[in-house]
Amino acid sequence: MARVMMKGNVAAAEAAIRAGVDIFAGYPITPSTETLETLSYRMAEEGRTFIQAESEIASINIILGAAACGARALTTSSGPGMALKQEGFSYAARYELPYVCMNVQRWGPGLGMLDSGQSDYLRDTRAGGNGDYRHIVYAPDSVQELVDDMYEAFDVSQKYRMGVIILSEGYLGQMMEPVELPPYKHPERPQDWGLDGTGKVGLRQLCEWYTVPRAHALLPERQGRLQKVYDEMQRYEVLDVEDADYVLVAFGLPARVCMDAVRTMRAQGERVGLIRPKLVFPYPEDAFKKVNPHVKGFISVETNDFGQMIQDVALTAKKVFPERNVPTYCYTYGAGAPRVQEVVDFCRRVSGGLQK
Repeated sequence: MARVMMKGNVAAAEAAIRAGVDIFAGYPITPSTETLETLSYRMAEEGRTFIQAESEIASINIILGAAACGARALTTSSGPGMALKQEGFSYAARYELPYVCMNVQRWGPGLGMLDSGQSDYLRDTRAGGNGDYRHIVYAPDSVQELVDDMYEAFDVSQKYRMGVIILSEGYLGQMMEPVELPPYKHPERPQDWGLDGTGKVGLRQLCEWYTVPRAHALLPERQGRLQKVYDEMQRYEVLDVEDADYVLVAFGLPARVCMDAVRTMRAQGERVGLIRPKLVFPYPEDAFKKVNPHVKGFISVETNDFGQMIQDVALTAKKVFPERNVPTYCYTYGAGAPRVQEVVDFCRRVSGGLQK
């Protein structure tokens, strides 16, 4: 198929259409609104359901109801809109409802600002709201990967009966790149767990979960399912880590900058590598097992103010290298995207002993 130039948000919408999405419910918010705008007419063209809800809270509850009936359901948002969806996410997790949500991240607390950032990592990888649950979280670094992730996400959410988040970024949603669009899927319907209106099929039995004996009985099953996600969803890319003295760790757009930084430093004889998580939950522990056993340090590169993924980098380094206290550092750029030379300069401060 020929490649076409598409904006990230628009390409994600088209990928969802081709993945068989049945219903979209959302509310406009920059920098994610083009997905909603595109689906407002594409869903109608395909005979599917589009709802611009009155709020973010309404949109996630519409998604919850549609998913309970076995529909492939999608919502999108950004920053504060994602915060408003958290209670709905938690209720969906109680009933093991699969859905997809794309977060086109912007920088900062409160309303933040419209610039790109990675401010939502901790909330989206740990899951906000109340209770014990997780999302599977994709972290694309290109418009093509955004398309590929969205196309797969509905299958993954239904396979594991979990919500899936596409952790996009403001710049990624707004930039244009050539993409190859996938063919249309024709998913099996109805789902055997979806409500069918008779009261005899679907989720009725889950209402019995939260008696204490029932919760204890189901605990091994729930833990086993999450372990299966850890085992089966290890997704990552590595570059020159086998002999690296220092390894950069970055996801999304900063990873593209770090890839150029690694090549720049390698050309000058400096042994630096890169781990790029393609999924940030589950975190790619297997990637760290490929690193030089004598590595001197890991450097997390993030576009936020205080460092968030650094927690996963440090924990994973400790798990993979339990006999060594491998130092972990964090380059927090703030809003936007760092330049290659800025990442190179930070790496050299670390290797030169100037960075604590």
